[in-house]
Formats: sequence, C-alpha cells, structure tokens
Amino acid sequence: MASSGAREILKALAMTTLTSPHDLLAAVPFLVGYHPANSLVLISLLDERIGLAMRIDFPEEVDPDQIDSLASHLVREKSDGALIVAYLPDSISESDYLLTPLQEAIELRGVPIRECLEIKKGYWRSLLCADPECCPPSGNQLPELSESRIVAEQVVKGRRLPYKDLDELRSSLTSFKSDPVLNKKLRAVPEIDYDSHDVRACQRNGAVAVTTLLAQFQAHGQSEDKDLIALVLARLQDLQVRDYAMGITTSENIDALQSMWHWLMRVAPKGYIAPAATLFAALAYENGDGALAGRALDRAFEDDLTYSLAKLLRRVFAAGWPPESFTKMRGELHPKICAAIFGE
Repeated sequence: MASSGAREILKALAMTTLTSPHDLLAAVPFLVGYHPANSLVLISLLDERIGLAMRIDFPEEVDPDQIDSLASHLVREKSDGALIVAYLPDSISESDYLLTPLQEAIELRGVPIRECLEIKKGYWRSLLCADPECCPPSGNQLPELSESRIVAEQVVKGRRLPYKDLDELRSSLTSFKSDPVLNKKLRAVPEIDYDSHDVRACQRNGAVAVTTLLAQFQAHGQSEDKDLIALVLARLQDLQVRDYAMGITTSENIDALQSMWHWLMRVAPKGYIAPAATLFAALAYENGDGALAGRALDRAFEDDLTYSLAKLLRRVFAAGWPPESFTKMRGELHPKICAAIFGE
C-alpha cells in the first residue's frame, strides 16, 4: 500500500504481471509504502490482479488467532490466489514454524498460494520451488530493486518511491517546528458556544474555511494564509465540521486533500493534531496506503488518546474493510451533514 496517488499505483500494479520473484520483491515496497524488514506480508490475488496487501511484524511465536485472521481476510476479499513474502529478523534462523501453519490455513480455505518467498540477511528463496539450481537452500542474493521494471514503470508514471524504512515513514508524519504566529492566531479563534444560537453559523464558517483552504491547495499546493489555517484547525475540533471535511472527497480532489491533511497534521500544535491526522489516515487507507494510514492514527493517539474517530478507524483498518467502502459511506452521510450545517 503506497503514498499519495497510491490508488493509481495499485491500479498500475494490478495491471502488471508479476513474472518472477524479482518482480514480487520490487512490488512489495510499493504495496506497503516502504521497504519492509522484520515483516510478514500477505497479498491477495483476484483474477491474477493484486488486491489487498497485509503487513504485520514478523511473529516470533505462532498465534493461531492471528493466522486465522490473516487467512480469513483472503476469504473476505474473495481471493483466488495469495502471495506470501516473509522478511525474517536476524534473530530467527528459519520460518517453517510460522509459514507452514499459515500456508495450511490459507489452503484450507480454498485459496491457492502462488508464491511464498523468504528473505533473510540479503538473500531470498522460494519455499515453493524444489529445484536447488533455481532456489538453493542458501538462497539467492537479493537483486538491486532499483533496476526492476516494476520500479521503472512506477517512476515513469511519476510515482514517489517507497520510504526506505519504517523510521523514514514515521518521520514524514512528525510535526514541524512550532509556529508562534499560527499559535497566536489559533488562540484568537473563538470557541463554538454550543448553548448559543450561533452554532450552525460557526459550523458553516468552518466548513467554508475547509473548502477555501482546499481550493488554495488545488491551485498552489500550499497556503500562506495563517488566519485561514488557524480557523480550519480550530473548527475541525467540531465533529460536524470534521465529518463535512471527510465528505468533500472526490476522485478529482483526493490527492490535493491528502496533501492538505498531511501538511495540516504537521503544522498543527498539540491539541489540534488528531482531527487532521484521522482525516489523513482515512484518505491514505482509501488510497491503498495502509502503512501510512496506521502511522497517522498513531499520531492522532499521541495527540488525543481518547479520540473517537481514531478508535473507529483503528477497528475498521484491523477488520480489513475494503477501501472503496469509504466512498459509499461518504455518499450516504455527506448530504445529511451538509443539510445539518447549511440547511440544504
């Protein structure tokens, strides 16, 4: 699962035939958003196309419930094939204790395993290949992935390369240096008095601010209007405005919106991060970037451990909801939210 524009990456990968283990090894970083280590990656196939990619930390012990959950995701995805790529930690000498029961659980559900690769200390081998000439027990040296046709295809399409590791992915979500001017303007934004008759006017003001900021990002890729930025951050504290912001996503503006939420999450001072982080997480997940979505939720919880939307999204992501379900949910909820805010 990849970064901004990852939906297009996944579509491109879905149309690409993975003709060799080298292709698969090159595709995985695009699917999970970074070059994985100490990871177990399970990829769903449907009609020879890549579907959902699931990544977990490589377990040191077998957890039957976890194995059952991974295998069950393939059934929910209606998969007709699966790919397994295991990136072993240096502390683990062999993977049979985990991969054998995982393969059995998947095949028990009628899903054939098309490939199962083990990567360790710079070498890879296929656990499904019995030819020692092709897959010696010691493994084959990992290829230079930058020379892969998969990578070349994505670069030609203008896609950003995956993060080099999980730390780089995390750092892409950390806050910028505190902006005293923005902080002052934030303090100057009046809070919504929910006991007054001005609630709808304040919510309407916030919703208009969100769409205005989006227009600036669509036109210029940024905003220098700190009064507007402060108003958006303050009004996103209101659940109606936040849900309105979630509902304005379209196929035409999704990349600009994801960039905007990513930037707002990093400029927001403590106490204002969670709404932007959860909005970014939802779009990252919808764009196919599960790794980035999960780390964005971590940022939301760092800001507010009790933030309800972050808790909901954590459950949704863990349950393996198909990303397109967000489009359907928005279509059902957004008109109601607009009516509540604008009276239309």
